[in-house]
Amino acid sequence: MSREEFLIHLDEVLDLPAGSLSGPEKLAELGQWDSTAMIGFIALADDHNGSRPSPRRIADCVTVEDLLRLAQVPGGSS
Repeated sequence: MSREEFLIHLDEVLDLPAGSLSGPEKLAELGQWDSTAMIGFIALADDHNGSRPSPRRIADCVTVEDLLRLAQVPGGSS
């Protein structure tokens, strides 16, 4: 799954219009980022590469870009 595809799926998890997320968005400023979205992100990461990031590691993420790195999505900044 490409970075763009992952972001579109994350838009769906957060109930946002496709193309809303690009990476620098702060999770704390996304009203839709909650425990249900976190579970959706874990499922998305699992579908992407078989990883299941722990809630603790997800809680350490500040931006969407941090989530992309955690899910090992190619094309993200390092």
